[in-house]
Amino acid sequence: MATPVQQPPQSSGGKRKGRTQYVQAKRARRCDGGGPRQLEPGLQGILITCNMNERKCVEEAYSLLNEYGDDMYGPEKFTDKEQQPSGSEGEDDDMEAALKKEVGDIKASTEMKLRRFQSVESGANNVVFIRTLGIEPEKLVHHILQDMYKTKKKKTRVILRMLPISGTCKAFLEDMKKYAETFLEPWFKAPNKGTFQIVYKSRNNSHMNREEVIKELAGIVGSLNSENKVDLTNPQYTVVVEIIKAVCCLSVVKDYMLFRKYNLQEVVKSVKDPSQLNPKQPVQAGNGKEAKLESGDKLNQHDPAEGTNNQQVVPENNEELGQAKPRSETQVVNEGGAKPEFESQVTERSESNENDLS
Repeated sequence: MATPVQQPPQSSGGKRKGRTQYVQAKRARRCDGGGPRQLEPGLQGILITCNMNERKCVEEAYSLLNEYGDDMYGPEKFTDKEQQPSGSEGEDDDMEAALKKEVGDIKASTEMKLRRFQSVESGANNVVFIRTLGIEPEKLVHHILQDMYKTKKKKTRVILRMLPISGTCKAFLEDMKKYAETFLEPWFKAPNKGTFQIVYKSRNNSHMNREEVIKELAGIVGSLNSENKVDLTNPQYTVVVEIIKAVCCLSVVKDYMLFRKYNLQEVVKSVKDPSQLNPKQPVQAGNGKEAKLESGDKLNQHDPAEGTNNQQVVPENNEELGQAKPRSETQVVNEGGAKPEFESQVTERSESNENDLS
């Protein structure tokens, strides 16, 4: 009678697959279309802050960006894999030419797989980065905010702020200086000029110094054209500096204060405070200086990612400000009308940066 053949024991030892293998497989599936998986130097896109619901934030961002992206640039075109270009065989006898054509076909097929908007890992909590391709982020975001500002129609629930990122570089001072010298030229190099301010925010980064960064960037703007002036009240341009881990995101935006610091929740609200409808009236502070009050305390009252540090410069005798709101932004101007020093103005403004959730 034949004995049954026994199966050899499996060498796996019954071990389950490790968590890292699942994570790697998930990332591979998510990035099958090519492109970077996380925020890195050399990208353009849109940085979005949200309130504890990143998945819903990404869904809202795709919906909003596709709506306005189709309006500005036309519908996104998709190409099937079967329709991807392929080099003709037997036409080129030269091996070098055939190799170049093959490399070109690979690059073209990769570009066709990339979507116009693609979410990548930002490296910070409550922050979403949408990588863009073939569009100008600052124009698209400005168009979105301009339409929402005019119509007062709320289109998002969890998205808080939406900042265009026109360029990224390594978050080290020397790299930022070298990159900013050419990045800022289209807005500030002669004959171009304008008033500006600098806003700075850092997340998950401890080696960068806010004052040094602002001082260096302000110096670069001044060196491009001596007629570039600091304006902390209503600047033509706002230089946005967002640092996440070892990546620095830069952009230059317009109407930063008009569009409530690019906050989608606040830009749709109607102005109800009478003090916001009337021109700013100077108030005499106790130290003999004139203080201009901005009613900016309501800009971010429903934005948990903003924080409460909105005060620029506090006069010595706060008691004589009357009924001024305690969180209103305050700017001090000398009696003779002279503006503060070039770099110190920008540094004072940086104190009112938004403390987004991180």
